[in-house]
Order: sequence, then C-alpha cells, then structure tokens
Amino acid sequence: MCNCCCATVPPITFPINRNNQSDTLNYKGPELIRVSRFYKEAKEGKFVSYMFPDSRTLYETFRRGAKESNNGPCLGWRESYTKPYQWLSYNEALLRAKNFGAGMVAQGLTPGTNTFIGIYSQNCPEWILAEQAAYCYSMVLVPLYDTLGPDACAFIIKQAEISVVICEDDSKCNLLLERAPRCLRKLIVFRDVRPATRQRAKNRGVEIVTFHEVEVLGSKSNHVEVPPKPSDLCTICYTSGTTGNPKGVMLTHENVVGSLSAVLMQMGDHKVRSTDVLISFLPLAHMLERCCENAMYMMGASVGFYLGDIRRLSDDMKALKPTVTAAVPRLLNRIYDKVQAEVNGSCIKKMLFNMAMSAKESEIKRGVLRSNSFWDMLVFRKVQEGMGGKLRLMLVGSAPLAENVLTFTRCALGCLVIEGYGQTECTAPITLTIQGDHVPGHVGPPVACNCVKLVDVPEMEYWAKNNQGEVCVKGTNVFQGYYKDPEKTEETIDAGGWHHTGDVGMWMPNGTLKIIDRRKHIFKLSQGEYIVPEKIENIYIRSQYVSQVYVHGESLKSCIIAIVVPDVDVIKCWASENGIPGTLSVLCNNDDVKKLIMDDMIAWGKEAGLKSFEQVKDIYLHPDPFSVQNGLLTPTLKSKRPQLKAYFKPQIEDMYSKLT
Repeated sequence: MCNCCCATVPPITFPINRNNQSDTLNYKGPELIRVSRFYKEAKEGKFVSYMFPDSRTLYETFRRGAKESNNGPCLGWRESYTKPYQWLSYNEALLRAKNFGAGMVAQGLTPGTNTFIGIYSQNCPEWILAEQAAYCYSMVLVPLYDTLGPDACAFIIKQAEISVVICEDDSKCNLLLERAPRCLRKLIVFRDVRPATRQRAKNRGVEIVTFHEVEVLGSKSNHVEVPPKPSDLCTICYTSGTTGNPKGVMLTHENVVGSLSAVLMQMGDHKVRSTDVLISFLPLAHMLERCCENAMYMMGASVGFYLGDIRRLSDDMKALKPTVTAAVPRLLNRIYDKVQAEVNGSCIKKMLFNMAMSAKESEIKRGVLRSNSFWDMLVFRKVQEGMGGKLRLMLVGSAPLAENVLTFTRCALGCLVIEGYGQTECTAPITLTIQGDHVPGHVGPPVACNCVKLVDVPEMEYWAKNNQGEVCVKGTNVFQGYYKDPEKTEETIDAGGWHHTGDVGMWMPNGTLKIIDRRKHIFKLSQGEYIVPEKIENIYIRSQYVSQVYVHGESLKSCIIAIVVPDVDVIKCWASENGIPGTLSVLCNNDDVKKLIMDDMIAWGKEAGLKSFEQVKDIYLHPDPFSVQNGLLTPTLKSKRPQLKAYFKPQIEDMYSKLT
C-alpha cells in the first residue's frame, strides 16, 4: 500500500559517481586537496565565480531576475495574520531601490565602496530594497544583528565609521541612541517614531527621517547609478564572537555571486526556478539567508517575509505556501521533538509512525521523493501542512544536524533536503550534500567555488595522512579579511591564501567531508587528557530528554560536569506517566528525573564511543533555556562559554565539591 504511487514518481538520478563525489588536485605534500566534480576546470585549480556572464555582481543578478521572471512577484509581505500576502514586482522593487539609493546620495552620502551603510532590522521587503539601493551606488551594507545588544552595535558603528543606519522601528532607534557613537548622524526609519525619540536623537546630534521621505527625495533627483565591479566590497558581515568584540568579515560581490553560483550549479535540475517561493525568516544579517535570497533573486523567484514571530512561523508558511526554505537544526529539532512527544503518548501512533518511517526511508534509498503516499496522508500530513504543504527544496546549515533528525525530515516532508557546511568567512557554503545522497553523517563534497584540504592538528592527534585534520579552504568565496584587524586576518588566512576554519574534518571514502571536532574550546583535565566540550555536547544533545547542554571542565579537576536544560515536553510527559507532579522547576530538583536524564546521556556517550574521562560525572538541571536575551547564546545561537561558566559558577563549584 505504501508504494502505490511509486511508479509515478521518477527517482532522482545521482548526477555523479556516488562512491567518488569529489576530485583531487595533483599536489605534492601530505594534504589531499579536494575539489568539486561539478566544474570541469576545478581539476586545474580554477573556481567558479559566476554562473551567467551578465550577472557577476549582486546589482546585475537582481536585474537578471527581473528579466527571468518577466517582472513577476519579487518581495511579499502581509500586514497581519488574518491578511493574505501582497507583492512588489521586480520592476517596482528596482525602481524603489534606485529611488532610495538616489535619496541617500541626495542627503549627502558619496557613491562608492568607502561609504558604509548600517541596517538594523528583522527581515522585511525594505531590507532588500535598502540592500539593492546600496548596490545601485556601489555602497557597502553593514548589517547589525537584530539580537545584538547596544554595546556590540555601538562597536560596529564606531569601527566602520557608519554615519547612516537604516532602522526598523522606534525601539531599535532607542537601542542605537543609547550608546550612539559620534560618527552616527542619521537614522532612516521604516515606520515613524515617537516625538520623544526624535527629540532624544536631536539631543545627540542624530537626524531621523523616514524611508518614504528618502525615496521621494530620490525620485526627484537625477543621480546617475554607479554600479559596482565584481571585485568591489558589497558587505561587511560581523560575526559575533563567543568572547571579545565582533569581527567584520569583508565580502565582495564576487565572493557572494561565486558562492551562490556554485550551489545552484551543483543542484542541477533541482535548482531554484522563477516559479519558486522562499519564506524568509532566518536572519538576513547572516550569510546563509542572504545567499539563499540572492540566489532566488538571480533566478527570478519570489521571497515572502514572515511577520516576525518565530513561534507563529507555521501560520506564515500556511499562508505563503513556500516551495523553498533555508532551515537550521534548531527548527528541525523542535519539529522532530514535537512529533516524538505526540507519538510516544500512544502505542498505536508509535507503531504507525515507525511503519511510515520505514516505508518512506526505503523509498528515499531508491531516490524517490514524494509527499503523496499513503503514509504521507496518514502520518506526515500535519507536518507537511505546518510548513505550507508545497515544499520541494530545503537547505539546512549553520550547525550540526543529528542523523536521525535529518532522516526524519526527509521522510516527513517528502522534499529534497540538502545539508551544507560553511562559515561567514567563506560566504556561507564550503561543502554541500548532493541531491539523491540519502546517507546522513557527512556534509557533502566541496562546492565549485572552493577547494578544501585537511591539515595536521598535532595537539589533538589529527593527521592529514590519516585523512583527518583542520578544514582549510581556498577559493572565490573566501573573504578579503577582517575589517581593521590585520592580526586576526593573518591568524586565519595563511601565506598561501588558505582560510583555517578551526573545524576538524575527516574525508570519507566516497570523497565527502565529515566534521568531527572543533579546534577551539579545548582544555586539559588534571591528568592531561584533552577535552573538546562541543563534541561531547553534540552527542548528549541527541538524548530526547535534553534540550540544551553545557559541558564544563577545568585543568585542576579530574573530570567533567554539565549544566542541562531538560526538554520540557518530554520530561513532563515522563513525569506524568510516572506519577511525579510539579512544574519543570520542581522536576529539575527531583532525583529520579536527574538519574533518568544522566543515565540516558551516558548511554548516548557510550554508543558514540566517548572515553570514560569524556563522560560527565555529574549534572545540574536548569529549567530556563540558554538564550540570546539572557546573554548565554550568541546571535547565531552558539554557547557563550565564558558567560555560561560565570552564570553557573555556584552550581559548578557545588558539583565539584561533592565529587572530590
């Protein structure tokens, strides 16, 4: 029954040799250099920098999209959850961007790559209009993270000497004004602000004007466009470090166009087309979403923006019905956990779910992707409809994704799910899994805009001769350096032009890359054993009972411990079944709950091959999640280890006192 329609869905044709997914360069030395098999010249050490000769900058790619779409819908938004999406066409977007850019020039900004413009907003059409406006006059866009605090924003504005920031609303204006450096002279707001905010700005020598006012001014001026060259800087994307100030990653138009061209080239027949619709919800301040959207615009596709509440993303997806989305593990983990909590409450549901997974997985292994089987209708329809019901392509990145969650996502959604590995410094992608490769546990071969090699990490006993080492990247997507920080640039990019990522990888027999470790955040225990906490955390997080975990150790201690935020739904369900009453805070103090979670974590550790000294000897259960708001996560949702250590100092000291 489960395969009733299988014959009507042709299997994906694997585009290259499944067992040999990357080529190697002729190179004398211990390190093997691997390149893409989707670009013939890659074997000669050349890299893709564009896909279409007339589209070599983000100024040109947007105009190509306007032609490809025949002036179709470009930017979509809606006013509320009860209203439908409305659209700006490509030509309307181009005209408004030109007017806005001309308006900024009319207000005194000089065209050219020495002019930096800040933008501080969540995703919306105006974000893209502002981006394209900057490119009309070869200006450089500097995003300020929506979740960055005032200190980091002030640091970026001061370091980049930004005089104009395009700002979303009253609250963000006030966040900037709180610590506004003297160089800040103007805020351009999407929506008008309170008179009190205007007065506050005036007192600090900052002028506030509306986006509309600048557009109108530009429409009346006759400033000729000054399009950028491929080698021109297009953005400085600041990465939020876990310690210290953010670092400004300098990226050119060629960096970005080369990056998205390589991905589209690898996707072949499955690449974005003009009829596609993407939902924009991952922060545009990060290069993953920025590259995805610019790929959509280059192909003439449409982008609809969510209303801003991630908890109601499903409502936006149901209204928009996207065909393409970028996703991060955190979102997919939440969907997976929700489904697991639901099926675990019923033996029948659990049995049907397991049968559905088995049937769908066997289809995926044969290259068949679909969302219309018997099992889709019976088991997975709710998940699919929660994401709009029309998805055909999902690109996952930004953090490691558990193998079981990746397989579940592929089965439940019935669409093509490809997983990438990358960094801001490499304009997002470094490697990408190939359509039709159903085997999880790796991040695919190098994309066509770069080559990859692994170099020795002696202190961790990773050796290139064993196909293991630090991931190093060279290509058209590698950044130009950190803005005003030559020392950190030299630490990261070596004399040969190789960018050292800090991640430790391993070449798989089929030519794909597996990320196995992280060079940073290493500490020794008192007996001299090296501990890599992030590796251990990535194993423990697989426990259904664990929502977040922070593994801690010290050079004067002989063992490691952990702070664990339990999964509220799973723990409450278990507690209810076992007759244990109380809120999550109460349950966190229950010895049975603690034993349950710790035993499961240790079991996952054993299964993953952790050595005994890599297993935690005690845990503290904490009811409140680590978040950006409480200062324990970076805006890219990585753990701020020094802050976590300080925050949980009493609990850490208490655990160690009991262990000695």
